[in-house]
Amino acid sequence: MKSEEKPRKATARKKSATAAATGTSVAKTATAKKTATAKKTATAKKAPAKKTAAAKAPAKATATKKTATKPAAKKAAAPSASAARPAKAESRTAMVRRARRMNRELAEVYPYAHPELDFRDSFELLVATVLSAQTTDLRVNQTTPALFAAYPTPEDMAAAEPERLEELIRPTGFFRAKAKSLLGLSTALRDRFDGEVPGRLEDLVTLPGVGRKTANVVLGNAYGVPGITVDTHFGRLVRRFGWTEQQDPEKVEAEIAEIFPKSEWTMLSHRVVFHGRRICHSRKPACGACPIAHDCPSYGEGELDPEKAKKLLKYEMGGQPGQRLRPPADYPGQPAPPLAGR
Repeated sequence: MKSEEKPRKATARKKSATAAATGTSVAKTATAKKTATAKKTATAKKAPAKKTAAAKAPAKATATKKTATKPAAKKAAAPSASAARPAKAESRTAMVRRARRMNRELAEVYPYAHPELDFRDSFELLVATVLSAQTTDLRVNQTTPALFAAYPTPEDMAAAEPERLEELIRPTGFFRAKAKSLLGLSTALRDRFDGEVPGRLEDLVTLPGVGRKTANVVLGNAYGVPGITVDTHFGRLVRRFGWTEQQDPEKVEAEIAEIFPKSEWTMLSHRVVFHGRRICHSRKPACGACPIAHDCPSYGEGELDPEKAKKLLKYEMGGQPGQRLRPPADYPGQPAPPLAGR
């Protein structure tokens, strides 16, 4: 009997151990399941929060984009020459080569380029240039015949009655200020320079109403002294061409002078101004009819259709009269008509 009880007790022990082990395993499994369920529940609860944050993010990004679009639209409405330039940077050497190539091509297009003011001597050119401020050369040319008939010399103009002088130059605008300048410079020429227009820039700029631009016009076209004339057209085009970014006329003059040889300065000024008045207009350049468009970094700012662009051309390029009543012999266009009633 005792020998039988021993196996039974051993079996019972084994069963108890197995049961205990099974219970522990079950308990562990249950605990693991509970933990996994709890994690899933926590993850499920957190997920909407993440989703909500993710949903909010695009909304913020969209709002940012909308806000950023407004200034961009304003910029596109008024494109500048610098905005039209290629993104790729141009080296100094490449720019100089391109600028000189453009100048050579402009020389072929405008072999007859010249100052568009009528004059017979340095005094008439000086007076006409002073009058050309804030008006067209055409209006000056239509006004000066009567003016020079009345006052042919600096001595005559210095002795003029202000009211009479103002009346004669009224068509050019700002006639009171201009009359004051003409009286002042005529008196200075009479008293300080023996009635002669000086041939040095440092002397010319001491005259009332005469700055570097006017001085360079007189020096280049009356005395053959090379000079760069930075008027509105010249400054606008050289910036559009990417030759300079300067706004101040003296800085523009200095930078352009470094690009071109001195012998080219006077004629370069005429060519660029001719191009600005005939083709490369301020508001709507005729890009589709421009002979130097292939070298212009601002190509595309104006009218590209060739037929429409041709209709934008002015003066001899558009089959219209020029600005001078007495143009040079090689000018291919028609003379300008005199002022009506004069």
